[in-house]
Amino acid sequence: MRARDRAAVSALRGTLSALDNAEAVPVDETAPRVTALEASPVGAGATEAVRRELSEREMVDVVRAEAAERLAAAAQLTAPAHADRAERLRAEAAVLLGFLDGAEDTAESA
Repeated sequence: MRARDRAAVSALRGTLSALDNAEAVPVDETAPRVTALEASPVGAGATEAVRRELSEREMVDVVRAEAAERLAAAAQLTAPAHADRAERLRAEAAVLLGFLDGAEDTAESA
């Protein structure tokens, strides 16, 4: 990271966001919505919800999906004007897949 590897930084930021989104609590659409101010919760943290905890398998699935998304987007960029963007997306996918390969190697040896 100290070398300012833009592909790695971009891939990791995007993947951390995807992991954060995956931990979000699903909204219950059937729950009634209260709109009156006097019925709303009061106090610090009154509207906070406990986030989901992802298993290691779920995290790996999110990282794989992020890599696959980048590779699919790169495959669609066929015009010569988009060659730089396609190469950057492939480099980001390679970074993510490299992390997965390293994680699977350590999991197998443990």
